[in-house]
Amino acid sequence: MNLIVSVDENWAIGRNNRLLVRIPSDMKFFRETTVGKVVVMGRKTLESLPNSMPLKNRTNIVLSRDENFRVKDAKVVHSMEECLEVLSAYPPEDVYIIGGDSVYKAFLPYCRTAHVTYICRQFEADAYFPNLEADPDWVLTGESEEQTYFDLEFWWRRYERRKGQA
Repeated sequence: MNLIVSVDENWAIGRNNRLLVRIPSDMKFFRETTVGKVVVMGRKTLESLPNSMPLKNRTNIVLSRDENFRVKDAKVVHSMEECLEVLSAYPPEDVYIIGGDSVYKAFLPYCRTAHVTYICRQFEADAYFPNLEADPDWVLTGESEEQTYFDLEFWWRRYERRKGQA
């Protein structure tokens, strides 16, 4: 499995159920990476999407503790076990965990590749992603040239789980 996330220097990912910043080229990277794939998200992440609707041209799986929660054009699951069972029908390389923070933390042990947009700035935040730089199970295996969006510098980074882990 993969995960895809945008973080700041403190590995913050959001505030008040919103991204810290919207960078058009990063949105394009996210779209191009996940179109035609399976995306897994929590209910709050779904609600933060435009019109609170699943992402087009992807298989959307939404994790919610609410047994009555339903959403058109998405598969709703209510536990990690149920989610993993549903995901077993798909090739692991086609699965992308897209948030939020509790979903990232729950699925991190199952992921082999992390696509991280690293933004060289610190934002006020209330949601965080685990710092892969400080995790000995993960290694940086690729990094783009420096990108800029107005006064923001950022990089697309790829981290992979060290061999023998997970």
